[in-house]
Amino acid sequence: MTDLGIPTVPQQQHTEIGGGVGYAFNGQHFTIRADADLDVVAATLDHPLSVILQVTKRCNMDCGFCSEILQMPDPTLEQLATMQQNLDGVNRVFLSGGEPLFRKDFGDIVDIYHEGGHIVAVPTNAVYAKHHAARMAGKVAYANVGLEGPRAITARLRGDYDQIMPGVRVFQEHGIPLAMSAVVLRSGLSALPFTVQIGDVLDAGKVKLILPLRKGNALNMPDHEFITQAEAEDAFSRLKEKAAELQWSPALRMTTWIPENEGHMIVIEPNGTARAWPVYDAVDLWEDLGNVLQEPITEIWKRYRFKRNHISKYVGTSIHATVQGALTGKK
Repeated sequence: MTDLGIPTVPQQQHTEIGGGVGYAFNGQHFTIRADADLDVVAATLDHPLSVILQVTKRCNMDCGFCSEILQMPDPTLEQLATMQQNLDGVNRVFLSGGEPLFRKDFGDIVDIYHEGGHIVAVPTNAVYAKHHAARMAGKVAYANVGLEGPRAITARLRGDYDQIMPGVRVFQEHGIPLAMSAVVLRSGLSALPFTVQIGDVLDAGKVKLILPLRKGNALNMPDHEFITQAEAEDAFSRLKEKAAELQWSPALRMTTWIPENEGHMIVIEPNGTARAWPVYDAVDLWEDLGNVLQEPITEIWKRYRFKRNHISKYVGTSIHATVQGALTGKK
């Protein structure tokens, strides 16, 4: 454990990391005391709870909903080490992409951030898991695998199901905890129960459902694929009922694009540029904040105007959420 109480190996227990301001990290997500005041927490923190660091923009898939299609050079290990130093204090770092496991030196990147004291999570399509899982084991809190459900749906929306699932099994063989994420399109609504069922079979800690935004490849998606807020709420309500009926164990999360979620993510591009995302009326939905190759995250945090939204989303108060095991009694 670090002085902040941040776990240095994957942990599933409730870990207090808030320095007395009321939040904690519980395996795969943040929690907050029921009596905690979000504005007080926002005023107390001098850094984000979580950031998304794009270690590459390259990817082996070409998802029709992908927002990140503009390419740029990968950061060097030296640059990534500088970014890590400037991200000191950030509780969780998503080593993201593109497809982060596309990098042959991904194990070295994991070492940099694990040894820096961060909770490390990895969003991935799992295709290259066999190349990196051994180096990730014991250092990555969880791998978040993108999967839209059964074979036909995943193949249509993302990529080859039969390349993804062997990678998932490799993660399991190395003891790397799993989460899942699925982009929700109207043509995939019928698959959502199967998606959660797959997450239950895989013992995933959570299944995250994400609505697409009009950027990148998603600019070319038909309008009818974008569901409304009311449809999203109805879909989540049905899933929650089905989870209770069938005793699915993963926590369920659905993020919709309401005012309370605007700008909640801090995304760091391969060149170090930090941006708030999604900012609804901004060009490309980005709002520039600074560059973590040039200054510490504490300075960037000072000019970040979505602090409350950031905290609210990550502790689950501005999204649709259930708690892992709450519907099954599983711990």
